[in-house]
Amino acid sequence: MKNTEGLLPPWQPGQSGNPSGRPKSKPFKEALQKAIAEQGLALAAAALVRKANEGDVPALKELADRLDGKVAQGIVGGDDDDNPVAVVHRIERHIVRPSNQDG
Repeated sequence: MKNTEGLLPPWQPGQSGNPSGRPKSKPFKEALQKAIAEQGLALAAAALVRKANEGDVPALKELADRLDGKVAQGIVGGDDDDNPVAVVHRIERHIVRPSNQDG
């Protein structure tokens, strides 16, 4: 297959466009894991509690999220006035009076 119009990828069919795959390392995550293994989390937890007690709202929110779980988020429809859940009620009354064919 020729790439005459620039529509085909520069690699052959069956060949990966990313032969190395995703990077295997995550340097920041690895640095955090190393620091936690060496120092523990006691100082970080104490600092978070101290900030929350000083009135730091993000720190307070983080503590609440960790202890109570995150607050459920509402589902938003198309815009702010759009209720994402539409409940439709329909009440029908059928009165059936079969006609007496015999008489």
